[in-house]
Amino acid sequence: MGADDSPPLKAERLRNALRSGGLSLAYQPKISIATGQLAGVEALARWHDRQFGWIEPAAFVPLAEKEGLIDELTDRGLVTALDAWSSWRDTGLLTQISFNISALSLAHLDFPDRVEELCRVRDIPTAHLTLELTESASQEIIPLIDTLTRFRIKGVSLAIDDFGTGFSSLVQLRRLPFTEIKIDRCFVHDILVSEDSRAIVEAIIALARALGLSTTAEGVGSSEALALLATLGCDQAQGHFISPPITAAEVHEWAAAATGMPAGKARAL
Repeated sequence: MGADDSPPLKAERLRNALRSGGLSLAYQPKISIATGQLAGVEALARWHDRQFGWIEPAAFVPLAEKEGLIDELTDRGLVTALDAWSSWRDTGLLTQISFNISALSLAHLDFPDRVEELCRVRDIPTAHLTLELTESASQEIIPLIDTLTRFRIKGVSLAIDDFGTGFSSLVQLRRLPFTEIKIDRCFVHDILVSEDSRAIVEAIIALARALGLSTTAEGVGSSEALALLATLGCDQAQGHFISPPITAAEVHEWAAAATGMPAGKARAL
């Protein structure tokens, strides 16, 4: 169910879901385009409502922000994601885990300390955690550079998500301490049929390289698109061709299946 056709969402339903386990995480692998091996996993929030079924984050995250539930949603999601990372480590898998955060969370001066503590009690190196913010949110977080910088000092990586769909100036991008640019799926989806989309993707990759940032293409849907991204110099990729979102338990199996595959190849479970 998409954001445009989602049902009217009530804060009380979301609050109950938060406190009764109605929200969960799925995990989407991303690969190194050069090697085909697992490069990281993005934790994706999911809400299953008994009446309306699956509701996407695009519908319930704004509600959480509006109703003052975003901190609880973020905290519960981070705890779940980091616990999943711990379970992967116990089976011998060490990888990067990414988690989406709201710009509103950055208003709390103690947020970086909270994240660091969540990692510390689980003995998780902060270098294995990436926090993702949407490009539209970056319009609001310019005044919060100090908070973002504290994350970088603590070793946490920062990615700008859905890049190319917002209106961030290049000056702002240079000022913010991001380490990764995620190219929005709308450009990646059309990369084989649209010269404009290909030109935009190529320009983003060149921009990221000039700024010392890595690039991840979202929504990769075919081997041909993956091969073109490799030619353009993109670093990493994720999408249903590589793997749909899967459970925490399936991540280790997926990684084992992908290990040793030729560059640009992957197998969905």
